[in-house]
Amino acid sequence: MSRTAETLLAKYPAEVRALATAARAALAKWLPKSEQEVDSSAPVIGFGYGPGYKGLVCTLIISKTGVKIGLGRGSELADPAGLLAGSGKVHKHIQLRSPSDLRNPAVRALVKAAHAGWKQRTAAARTTHKN
Repeated sequence: MSRTAETLLAKYPAEVRALATAARAALAKWLPKSEQEVDSSAPVIGFGYGPGYKGLVCTLIISKTGVKIGLGRGSELADPAGLLAGSGKVHKHIQLRSPSDLRNPAVRALVKAAHAGWKQRTAAARTTHKN
């Protein structure tokens, strides 16, 4: 039986659960018709438009102290507000400290930019496969 977001979040403190729940709602709104997939072992909820890494736009990374929005290929995104963190050469994340962080237009803009990048890569892959 696969793990649900509720069973994943149940073991975290109330403030982390509340922040993760707010972030899930925001991502569902910002990424229309996206699918949520809870990782079977890691404290991660993926948001995307198809199976596996190719369909992934972003993740919620849950820890005992907070929640991060992980952006696949986040290192390629413009970040004028300086929200992206992480030492990875490809992936970056946005640290959320409270639900009010989700009202920051720069957070939404980064998620939308990650979505646009995913759409571009997907369209390019389709074009490449047709030739």
